[in-house]
Amino acid sequence: MSSSAPLSIVEVQRRVGAELDRLAPLIDSLGALFTDAGHELHLVGGPVRDAMLGRSHHDLDFTTSARPEVTERLLKGWGDALWDMGRDFGTIGARKGEWVVEVTTYRSESYDPSSRNPTVQYGDSLAGDLGRRDFTVNAMAVALPGREFEDPYGGIVDLAHQVLRTPGRPEDSFGDDPLRMLRAARFAAQLGFTVAPEVVAAMTAMADRITIISAERVRDELVKLICAPHPRLGLTLLVDTGLAALVLPELPALQLERDEHHRHKDVYEHTLTVLEQAIELEPRLGRADGEPDFVSRFAALMHDVGKPRTRRLVGDGTVTFHHHDVVGAKLTAKRMKALRFSNDDIEAVSKLVELHLRFHGYGSGEWTDSAVRRYVRDAGDQLERLHVLTRADCTTRNQRKADRLRRTYDDLEARIARLSQEEELASLRPDLDGNQIMAVLGIGPGREVGEAYAFLLDLRLDRGPLDEDQARAALLEWWASR
Repeated sequence: MSSSAPLSIVEVQRRVGAELDRLAPLIDSLGALFTDAGHELHLVGGPVRDAMLGRSHHDLDFTTSARPEVTERLLKGWGDALWDMGRDFGTIGARKGEWVVEVTTYRSESYDPSSRNPTVQYGDSLAGDLGRRDFTVNAMAVALPGREFEDPYGGIVDLAHQVLRTPGRPEDSFGDDPLRMLRAARFAAQLGFTVAPEVVAAMTAMADRITIISAERVRDELVKLICAPHPRLGLTLLVDTGLAALVLPELPALQLERDEHHRHKDVYEHTLTVLEQAIELEPRLGRADGEPDFVSRFAALMHDVGKPRTRRLVGDGTVTFHHHDVVGAKLTAKRMKALRFSNDDIEAVSKLVELHLRFHGYGSGEWTDSAVRRYVRDAGDQLERLHVLTRADCTTRNQRKADRLRRTYDDLEARIARLSQEEELASLRPDLDGNQIMAVLGIGPGREVGEAYAFLLDLRLDRGPLDEDQARAALLEWWASR
């Protein structure tokens, strides 16, 4: 389902005109530069699509009849900076003030069936270049400097109706580059568009082709999808076509289970709801850039993946999932390692998955201050994300129960805030440091200092801050008891 009503062609054209006027200082001079040298230049792809959607760009893509060496010579005298890392694919990049541009020679590519890497061949026409692109809404162009609109594959109609189609047969497109199947799901999530039935059918029939794509490229598409405005659309498409079973199998596995608290919904639907609620709560994280928080979102998506492994039926017909938090954390870490995520991301997400049930031991506020301190210590630098995940994990339709859970968590956060103010929980340390421990016990560096440090930290968590004399007495008592 698309995110809004279809657009009129007139409105689309109006938006493009307004965006081209905004870009005029850049595109007019660049277009004149190439045409004066006897070459064609077109604004192409995402910037054209997003102009029609009323979205602005500062990173612009162009395609040209000029070969890379000519493009490089032209841009060298025009831009403030130049780079050629994409030369092998016909691309030269430049920066001009606040603008970043990439200019790529018309291409006509051929693919090895066992690889998504094309053999790059330069083309001789705009239509041929646009025909190799992934979707019709990305296969539109504007000629420069004259601003003639080029749309040989009907992209403007598809954009107005908010649908994703391929310029040619989807089987040919996905056969050439299977990554485009993940891009279909990602664009559905980013744009809120539907995917044409023939495209969905090709994705389903060709899903196993995704296995030739590197883990890093799969990861990058999943991150973009999950950080998009409508991730449910993309994730549902991946599950329905069988692609998720190959790139994120823990997600479709959840369809087989029933949530023990919400038997009217399976865990899969519950998980997608938790993800959406975590997105709504993201402002609590206070990110200065306002960007989506992948760690928080992915933890919401993975928080219950341990349930299929831990599902048990007990005598009265009740379903239990004991320790699914611990099992889920291990499965999450394993999947993220396979997808080549950074160690920091793996540690953060798996910690959140492991801790997502901890709050439910809070009851109606029976935790001692010691238990609250341990909650904060165990969450560490993921505490704010744990607040978001725990609140998002409430999907009950029982309003009274939902209100009670919210009030209880409000109480826990208030206690954390009070203790943090009184005791500096964020930098929780024992009341004696390593040097003081060695001086009190009359020992040198070694394992015993670490054991004493751990004892004092536990004591700090249990009893709160102690003065130096109290800490020294407790340490000596512990030392004698050994």
